[in-house]
Amino acid sequence: MSTAIDEVAYLDIASPGFSMSSEAVRDARAKHWYARTNYGVAVLRYREVTELLKHPSLNQGSAQWPEHNGVHSGIFYEWWSKNLLVLEGEEHHRIRRLLNPAFSPRVAESLKPEFAAIAAELIENMKQKQAKGAQVEFVHDFSEPFATRALCAMMGISHEHWPFIADRANTIGYALSISIKEDIENIDHAVTELYTFVEELIQERTAQPGDDVVSHLIAFTAHGDKLSEEELRNALVLMLFGGMDTTRNQLGLLIQTYIRSPQQWELLAGDPEALTKPALEEALRVNPTTRWVTREANEDFEFNGLEIAKGTTVHLFTMTSGTDPVAYPDPEIDILATDRPAHHTFGGGVHHCLGHYIARADMSVALPMLAKAFTKLSCPGGDEWLPDSGNHGPITYPINFELR
Repeated sequence: MSTAIDEVAYLDIASPGFSMSSEAVRDARAKHWYARTNYGVAVLRYREVTELLKHPSLNQGSAQWPEHNGVHSGIFYEWWSKNLLVLEGEEHHRIRRLLNPAFSPRVAESLKPEFAAIAAELIENMKQKQAKGAQVEFVHDFSEPFATRALCAMMGISHEHWPFIADRANTIGYALSISIKEDIENIDHAVTELYTFVEELIQERTAQPGDDVVSHLIAFTAHGDKLSEEELRNALVLMLFGGMDTTRNQLGLLIQTYIRSPQQWELLAGDPEALTKPALEEALRVNPTTRWVTREANEDFEFNGLEIAKGTTVHLFTMTSGTDPVAYPDPEIDILATDRPAHHTFGGGVHHCLGHYIARADMSVALPMLAKAFTKLSCPGGDEWLPDSGNHGPITYPINFELR
């Protein structure tokens, strides 16, 4: 089986103007299950993304991201090469096994009261700010402090540290952009500062353990094995970065989704107990912060008539797979829909997101509380957004609303 070259689109996914919701991307998906890109191959349809997420010929592909963009050494480079996101084989399984207890459904459920208290405080502050005639900016006033303070609650860190954590995590987030080489000096500095922070945290919890994730990870042993000091440090830096960055971005995208679908927002507000779970999952499906999952071919192989050479970067487009009309005949958001196929926002296979229970827990607390508090959401303009690439979300997002 072969595919005529003119049937397969080319997408410049490194362009600052690239958009997942563009006609070019939709046309590419309609033409074929994949497109060529300036990095390799983009997989566009649900069935093929589902299969390739678990394909044995593909490794997690983010390991090569710094080198693909001209970064070959430094503090970030060394940390990135050793964190769970990019490890493979037995090393990956071992560290994931040792981290799993910190991210269990039981831990996620136990944190919900603290998540609710944080959300209630921030929502009240938003109400007061609007009452004074000031513009509410969703990232500054809700999503960033909520995501970071929820992380502090999980790790038993005093909430006074949240601005420091958020600032450094924001800086490390530039490493996921095509501008990584331009920002690498600041990125390296942010990783160094988080190293220092978590090393002091480890020392503190080793001397005085508590009932928190950090203390449990220090003490946890499985089959006589435990995390080394370096492995624990690298994992905690990843938690501080990834736990804040993705939740902050996704919360902004949830609000954007429901600004565009106000009837769905009103349905959620009317029955949050029944509709929170489908409201969250539907918004994750149609508007994920993780726009693509990166893989790299670990050998030459053939898939659906396409010859993929060893070393090829394969981007699995979570957003286009989540709105593929073959998998979702009515792909628009519908929180009353039943029997929707599972989306790929948290990845899949052995690299399925370790923190998905925590992420779902904090967002499933925040989303209905926002819906019960605010109606007639809108954005008056002035919003700024990250590139529509690996991780997407608002940088600034002014919003207007009315109180219920």
